[in-house]
Amino acid sequence: METCLPEKHAALFIFGDSLFDNGNNNYINTTTSYQANYPPYGQTFFKYPSGRFFDGRMIPDCVDKTLYMHLRYDHNDIAELAKLPILPPYLHPGNVEHIYGVNFASGGAGALRETAQGRVIDLKTQVSYFKNLKDLFSQRLGHAIAEEILSKSVYLINIGANDYGSLISPNSSSVLPPGDHQEFVDIVIGNLTDAIKEIYNLGGKKFGFLNIPQIGCSPAVRILVNNGSTCLEEFSAIARLHNNGLSKMLQELGKKLNEFKYSLTDFYTTLSQVLNNPTKYGFKEGSKACCGSGPYRGVDSCGGNKGIKEYELCDNVNEHVFFDSHHLTDKASQYFAELIWNGNRTVTFPYNLKQLFEL
Repeated sequence: METCLPEKHAALFIFGDSLFDNGNNNYINTTTSYQANYPPYGQTFFKYPSGRFFDGRMIPDCVDKTLYMHLRYDHNDIAELAKLPILPPYLHPGNVEHIYGVNFASGGAGALRETAQGRVIDLKTQVSYFKNLKDLFSQRLGHAIAEEILSKSVYLINIGANDYGSLISPNSSSVLPPGDHQEFVDIVIGNLTDAIKEIYNLGGKKFGFLNIPQIGCSPAVRILVNNGSTCLEEFSAIARLHNNGLSKMLQELGKKLNEFKYSLTDFYTTLSQVLNNPTKYGFKEGSKACCGSGPYRGVDSCGGNKGIKEYELCDNVNEHVFFDSHHLTDKASQYFAELIWNGNRTVTFPYNLKQLFEL
């Protein structure tokens, strides 16, 4: 393994769900509902289905490429820079070196073990993979170098939306169970807190987070209410409870943990702005998915491998914010990656990701 590391060397380690999964679910025993390794996924950028739940790149791919350009600015060959590989999925077979980072995310995963249990890689298991990787770094590079790499690196996390998906009951007239959901939110936040502390204890100091978006407005959830004409406000309200808890928790960790730094991107507000006024951001369609079936193409049938074979595919994917009933297009991913990387304090607080890497 490479031991002469660049002075500015830092890695990017990614944890989360299908918004961040770049193919780990290709290598686990699960159902096609939790995989995207078939067309038309991947058609825009990779030209083949890589396992991402997108037509092309997802947010971490765009962040990763920007990171390479930022940290390898002294590289002589710009053409060679453009060919730098995007971070691999951790479960990709073969002797893959992860000195510049790796992706542990799993589509369908949650902060709770019970979320899609047995079909996905939950957050606690993802963190255990990271521990194994640290042990490997220590064996190959020595403990001191391994510790230095991990302390300089950034840990990008997106998790939680799937945990709250378990609250939806499509067969119920009320869709969501009545009552206060704060206790459930507290459990999800508690599990996420435990994962952050474990990564910190393993050497991580710098963390990037997206809060949960306005999940009541995804095409998949829209069709549960009036055939998609409105968002499911009760579901978005749960996202706001989560986001308030996440913000408070990170502030507390910042006070308690030495050298703990974080970036929290307000994905809820920024996605809401795009969905409410798509033309302002270069899109024509903020409600209807490009790929799927039913009203707003909100039925999760993209690719025909999820129990429903027939599906529709739009003519111009770049006009859409959503590619399928849950996930963004390549174009939308690029937009949000730029906000995460270089956004001001109204978007990402107290640092953006670029600033985290420079600390």
